[in-house]
Amino acid sequence: MDPMDVPVPDLKLLFQRDGYLRPYEREIRRRFACFQDLWDKIESWEGGVEGFTTGYRYYGPQFCVDGSVVWREWAPGAHSLHLQGDFNGWNPKSHPFRKLEYGKWELYIPGNEDESCPIKHLSRVQLIVNEHLYRVSPWASYVKPYEGFTYQQFIYKPEQPYQFKHRKVKRPASLRIYECHVGIATNEGRVGTYLEFKDNVLPRIKDLGYNAIQLMAIMEHAYYASFGYQVTSFFAASSRYGTPCELKQLIDRAHELGIYVLLDVVHSHASKNTLDGLNEFDGTNSCYFHDGARGTHSLWDSRLFNYSETEVLRFLLSNLRWYQEEYQFDGFRFDGVTSMLYHSRGIGEGFSGNYDEYYGLNVDTEALVYLMVANELVHSIDSQAITIAEDVSGMPASGRPVREGGTGFDYRLGMAIPDMWIKLLKEERDEDWKMGHIVHTLTNRRWMEGTVAYAESHDQALVGDKTIAFWLMDAAMYTHMSTLSEPNPVIERGLALHCMIRLITNALGGEAYLNFIGNEFGHPEWLDFPRAGNNSSYHYARRQWHLVDDQLLKYKYLNEFDKDMHALENKYGWLASNPAYVSCKHEGDKVIAFERAGLLFVFNFHPNQSFTDYRVGVDVAGKYQAVLCSDSKKYGGFGRVEPDGEYHLTQNMPWGDRKDSVQLYIPCRTALVYARCE
Repeated sequence: MDPMDVPVPDLKLLFQRDGYLRPYEREIRRRFACFQDLWDKIESWEGGVEGFTTGYRYYGPQFCVDGSVVWREWAPGAHSLHLQGDFNGWNPKSHPFRKLEYGKWELYIPGNEDESCPIKHLSRVQLIVNEHLYRVSPWASYVKPYEGFTYQQFIYKPEQPYQFKHRKVKRPASLRIYECHVGIATNEGRVGTYLEFKDNVLPRIKDLGYNAIQLMAIMEHAYYASFGYQVTSFFAASSRYGTPCELKQLIDRAHELGIYVLLDVVHSHASKNTLDGLNEFDGTNSCYFHDGARGTHSLWDSRLFNYSETEVLRFLLSNLRWYQEEYQFDGFRFDGVTSMLYHSRGIGEGFSGNYDEYYGLNVDTEALVYLMVANELVHSIDSQAITIAEDVSGMPASGRPVREGGTGFDYRLGMAIPDMWIKLLKEERDEDWKMGHIVHTLTNRRWMEGTVAYAESHDQALVGDKTIAFWLMDAAMYTHMSTLSEPNPVIERGLALHCMIRLITNALGGEAYLNFIGNEFGHPEWLDFPRAGNNSSYHYARRQWHLVDDQLLKYKYLNEFDKDMHALENKYGWLASNPAYVSCKHEGDKVIAFERAGLLFVFNFHPNQSFTDYRVGVDVAGKYQAVLCSDSKKYGGFGRVEPDGEYHLTQNMPWGDRKDSVQLYIPCRTALVYARCE
């Protein structure tokens, strides 16, 4: 049985026992009670959970069959609300909202005599709060910059909206995620489009063997260089890449290719923009956010949601349902979860693993309960949905179902793993790498909580850091990446370690794997969006596909290794299997060996020492043959061991706490994978 499918008693039954409860058990019980109380309360309201989480059918412009429009907003601090736009000649007084209960406002606009709608597709509109504050509706589904950098709302109601042709994709057992950004996905120094990504990048992803994409920077953000993390319009898919219909075409094509689509969702904070964001929407400092210091993130300079406010919950939960139902996203990666979970926002927190850090007063119960409700909602809408938490703190049970007292995520990001690799490459010589430290970091995760392992993501690619390829090869990438150039030890080391780092992270580090767009072929340099500090240049805000497509360059070797690694995982499914058993982590030899999913993985990180007849423990006797070798000439190696070569028989000799063993030739700086064969 898959360890993730082991049945666990329902939390309500688990805590019905009498007797002593440890402090953290009482706290888990309290949190679950808070969740259950909120969920039951929402269910008891008119429309139940579904009605509550479809706020986009109530707020914002609602178009009726008779051509009329009913527009509602929640602005509890406002004393007046008006609508102006193309439809009324930009008259700021002709269309006032009337105030309803609980801070709600409503405007009725009758249809034309021929029952056509007075507000046309792509017409521009604007809310006026308190007669002098110009605002974009929080429920706007399409916004674009107009006469400058400020985004304004445009009605998106095409006569023939795009209809999906393909069903959503079932959740993969082995999740292999390609983290990507539509805007940077072109060779040229400009913003890429949804349709270009659909036609040019999705086939690459499919060919490489990834079965999921994680789309970043989709929720509209006025500042491109924020990487999508300063959201201004939560219901609007970014117009800089194209229209909502074009995004739907991208997602539909991904589903046609069998690719699962995750949205990088930002519910941890919001942009401080007022003219085109949520900030001070109703003229007050609160509304959707906490007032005072609790409502502002001191490092991100952004606003923090008030998760105890009913209409904020409606807004955020409806936002999740919107992307699931309107755009057919399969699942979500939640950004900034650590900031949500703690009153300290995680700033200055070391998170040693002591339970007091997770069950003390620093935990923001309101935000935690919101995440529990959000996860329960997402999975109730679609049983195939996957949610991933970006949490560096390691909150216990974050990756277990809500019914067990967990937060409800399916996976959390293994954020310590890329930090370890970058630290090793920056600060330590190869011969000083500690095998025990590498193994500990890769295996240090909670049992039965899914972890997404990755060697590098977008965080490591940004200015201020470097990609792993650039840390390894740096300036030599400009002079010695040609297959026609003379051999170079820097490049040889770089190609070897790049393959080894990715494979051991994939095979040992978790139950899912993630790669950032372009890093599969060792994308050089860094990622930097156009901004004032670089003269608004797009030079580093692109992906140089020509490098991997050029058969005279060595980038093809890294790309080919990535492809074969995923093909092997797809065949044996180690990500969906039990965690690996590590039988060897020899500090002197720099050798790590482990078994997972019936495969034997052997890594020799020694910079210059190869080993003949090196004994490695295995639990199952038989005949073993190499099925993947990072030193193959196919990947730019020396070809000292090639897959499908000679067989190795076990020798009926226990070794490394395993029942049997096999002797192998292990070249220096080489990763080997062996499979049993008959």
